[in-house]
Amino acid sequence: MNRRLLMKGALAAGALTAMPAVAQAASSPAGAGAAAPYVNPLVRNRADPHIHRHTDRRYYFTATAPEYDRIILRRSRTLRGLATADEAVIWRKHATGVMGAHIWAPEIHHIDGKWYVYFASAPAEDIWAIRIWVLENSHPDPFKGTWVERGQLKTAWETFSLDATTFTHRGTRYLAWAQHEPGMDNNTAVWLSKMADPLSLTGPQVRLTTPELPWETIGFKVNEGPSVIKRNGRLFMSYSASATDFNYCLGLLSVDADADLMNPANWTKSPTPVFTSNDTTKQYGPGHNCFTVAEDGHTDVLVYHARQYKDIVGDPLNDPNRHTRIQRLGWKADGTPDFGIPVADTPTRGVQGE
Repeated sequence: MNRRLLMKGALAAGALTAMPAVAQAASSPAGAGAAAPYVNPLVRNRADPHIHRHTDRRYYFTATAPEYDRIILRRSRTLRGLATADEAVIWRKHATGVMGAHIWAPEIHHIDGKWYVYFASAPAEDIWAIRIWVLENSHPDPFKGTWVERGQLKTAWETFSLDATTFTHRGTRYLAWAQHEPGMDNNTAVWLSKMADPLSLTGPQVRLTTPELPWETIGFKVNEGPSVIKRNGRLFMSYSASATDFNYCLGLLSVDADADLMNPANWTKSPTPVFTSNDTTKQYGPGHNCFTVAEDGHTDVLVYHARQYKDIVGDPLNDPNRHTRIQRLGWKADGTPDFGIPVADTPTRGVQGE
């Protein structure tokens, strides 16, 4: 994969890390309380992880496969059980034409009685023309039924776009995603729009953050991988920044829950990254996170990917070792999330399971 090609428009698809049980006790975020017995990495060679806890109280996991050629799904009654859960391939890339290359960053959501997977892909003949696409399954069980290709989710421009996530706030559904804005000297910024339905946007799209700070522009000028959590009268949107090597990190936006989300002026951006590589725990490039909740239904959990080493030979996108990780998300006294540090690997002993 040619780095020059990547510079032309590719923005690196995210990576995630997790926290181990032993190290977590020592480095648990402030206010996190007792450490949960998570074993990390949770799922090896799966980047850009997304975990959805459904109303059946089971966890549904999908992520980027390093071959960039398929969408996978796992299910477990526990977070820990995702490590050994059977993995199903629910969709494969096309041999030619659209959705033929760079199958990146799928997310699974259940909306109005149907399952949806939002993911990024490019035509087989134009591998950097990456756009957002949608699959739909009307069966109650996403491992059954038929995943129907519902086409491209259209934004205002036909430019490099990826990392779509959706959430609702006060009865309105929103889509947040990363996209290159024509005429801007960056790879991608993070955008927000209201949705008319799970397959289309309505009204304007607004830019919430663009890579402008030094830690957002290392290697590539990237803001991508948004994810939202609502707590303490505010909405917090994490996002990933810089190239997908050890410089990859998380930034944070916040907005008052009573404010107009579509007014960018209402959003506040942290001047410093909130989650970064750590030499002590040997975790590098933590990013492309999502949020879920522990089995108790209350404890917030950070899901992300990271590598176990700093130096990469060749293009980071060709390195398969971004592993899914999880750790407890803490909360500071001022009501803002405390991400802590990416915890060290769990000492290898025993086997994970439910």
